[in-house]
Amino acid sequence: MRPTTMRNLRAILLLLLTSTFMTLAAQDKKAFTLNDLMSGGNNYWNLLPKSLYVDYWGDELLQLSVDNVRRQSDRKVLFTLDDVRRAVKADSLLRGLNLLRATFPYADRPQALLSSGSLYLIYDWEARAVVWQSKRRHAVQAYEFSPQSHYEAFVSGDNLYLSDGKGEPHKLSTDGSREIVYGQVVHRNEFGIDKGLFFSPSGRLLAFYRMDQSMVADYPQVDISAREAAYTPDKYPMAGMASHKVSVGIYNPATQATVYLQTGDPTDRYFSNISWSPDETTLYVIELPRSQDKAELVAYDSKTGARKAVLYTETNAKYVHPTHALAFLPWNPHQFIYQSERDGYNHLYLFDDTGKEVKQLTKGAYVVNTLLGFNVKNKSVIYQSNEAHPLRNNIWSVNVRSGKRQLLDNGRGVHSGRLNASGTELVDRWSEPDLYASYAIRSTTKPAEQVLQTDSTIWQGYNVPEVKSGSIVAADGTTPLYYRLVLPTDFDPAKKYPTVVYVYGGPGTRTIEERWRYMSRPWETYMAQRGYVLFVLDNRGSSQRGFDFESVTFRHLGDEEMRDQMCGIDFLKSLPYVDADRIGVHGWSYGGFMTTNLMLTYPDVFKVGVAGGPVIDWRYYEVMYGERYMDTPQENPEGYESSSLLNKAGNLKGRLQLIIGYNDPVCVPQHSLSFLRACADAGTQPDFFAYPGQGHNMTGRDMVHLHERITRYFDDYLKPLNCCGQ
Repeated sequence: MRPTTMRNLRAILLLLLTSTFMTLAAQDKKAFTLNDLMSGGNNYWNLLPKSLYVDYWGDELLQLSVDNVRRQSDRKVLFTLDDVRRAVKADSLLRGLNLLRATFPYADRPQALLSSGSLYLIYDWEARAVVWQSKRRHAVQAYEFSPQSHYEAFVSGDNLYLSDGKGEPHKLSTDGSREIVYGQVVHRNEFGIDKGLFFSPSGRLLAFYRMDQSMVADYPQVDISAREAAYTPDKYPMAGMASHKVSVGIYNPATQATVYLQTGDPTDRYFSNISWSPDETTLYVIELPRSQDKAELVAYDSKTGARKAVLYTETNAKYVHPTHALAFLPWNPHQFIYQSERDGYNHLYLFDDTGKEVKQLTKGAYVVNTLLGFNVKNKSVIYQSNEAHPLRNNIWSVNVRSGKRQLLDNGRGVHSGRLNASGTELVDRWSEPDLYASYAIRSTTKPAEQVLQTDSTIWQGYNVPEVKSGSIVAADGTTPLYYRLVLPTDFDPAKKYPTVVYVYGGPGTRTIEERWRYMSRPWETYMAQRGYVLFVLDNRGSSQRGFDFESVTFRHLGDEEMRDQMCGIDFLKSLPYVDADRIGVHGWSYGGFMTTNLMLTYPDVFKVGVAGGPVIDWRYYEVMYGERYMDTPQENPEGYESSSLLNKAGNLKGRLQLIIGYNDPVCVPQHSLSFLRACADAGTQPDFFAYPGQGHNMTGRDMVHLHERITRYFDDYLKPLNCCGQ
């Protein structure tokens, strides 16, 4: 036998041995179950890595555990759970208390704010005493506490109350009901609104929302938990229909009087991003008309409610979308940071309280995501942006005077930070594709780190699939789009695999970042384990790429997004291991809309789809979100008609399952039920499943059941080589 032949034989034998060894090694590793991966699973929490709980007391970093709080610098224990119990002297009142949720609102006092199932309390660890406590109010609809004044504001039985923490609460309203809503979220959580109660800096004044939704139509939800089903309607303002009317009140405990801002007629207007001036004389509101093409920053007198001035106006032919309250400079109470997308990307602008723009602090083809705070000593702003790369979120500082910017972290991955009181340092929690979580102390004046904890060993001992990320070009021929590709465990490039495209695609969200496994969802891991390729692409219309990127879908939701997703399909078909005859699609909410749309628009490409909580017709969706991106049905009838999936029901060829929460208050059941009616009329055969008692997203054990159902659907109809009659 010739030497070359012997060498070839040895190479083949080595390859076979290596392959056998790798197969045996993979077989030694454990397989995931849905109970391991999904949040409602009984083993889910056991597979999460250990978190680090820290918080600042002034400039001192503290580490929190269930039963003690200690200084990070010297590990000295400041107080324990037993210390708190001894101070309260009634253990029954402390059920549910642990110190992981402790906060430290006073930089100059050794006091912690704690809460149990029965109490809110402030504990002084040097005096070993409780210096303030209040009975925890159950079944409240909203709650806000001011550490400065110890005042508590809350909504109970639909009415608003204020307590000074010493006596009985004072009732501020008497007409509260499901139609007159006090102190809660308005405008359906849009415009960055996540609460309805706003204490002034001293805690001596309370601003609050009042929403009259008596003119809003009821959506007929039904509760089937009792023997006789109960009618439990939601107030749901659909696009083009009557919306609610909001006003903003200010209550002064010293005078026991409430004034309302003199905004004029609130009909078809939005009031967002409520901010107090440092001296409490002014309340600022960003106001928008229903068309959302103009935003005005308006100042109001906090004593009288009188309108002082419009400080700044921004317009856009498509829409303006303010989501951030003002942030006043700690060293200058007459200047504040305003965030705007007016140059095409969300950036930081410095204004004074007369409305004069002082300067633009950040500028470039990147997005500022979060303002973290201020370094008071060197007068800089600390913020998070994706300047380093579109998939990254890194922490930066910018000096207010000089404009000099500085990267404060390692420039990789996705970072979030919590500043100390003076802003001279922060705790950074970050993740990278091969690093689940790491914590470090960082200076805000120079790149420096002290690593506290790192963890990249999540899922050790399990057979974990490979995840890749890359980019393709969008349908416009120029814009890069980023994708995530999850390969089957024990991947063999010579085989052909069924592929599931997971899609969201809508505004305000992205599904791929340079964090742990490129943001891969646990269900993708489970499906890869079952022999699927998973593909995820953030199309134009998704977030954190600038206004033009996101707003390209304006007035015709679905069109550009699908064009980009089909570029992803072309990429998949170029991969030799993707079986082009076995491509499925799955998504939830906007992703449910995209899933259904792709199944109906490209019926010869997508063989199986699972659409969760889908929008089917934008005329059935809510006013604020729907009209921002589509205008009203009266203004844009062609756009609403072309985007309605009811008109495409007859195009269905493959297997499509719709899954909804039976009591979904976001994408109401009318979407899916109308589609089922349209399919019956057209003679097509979708499948349908509903979870009674669940809302827009499943919770608890239903998360496991849901993902088992989704998996079975793909196993039944996509995985077999002869699926769907192909």
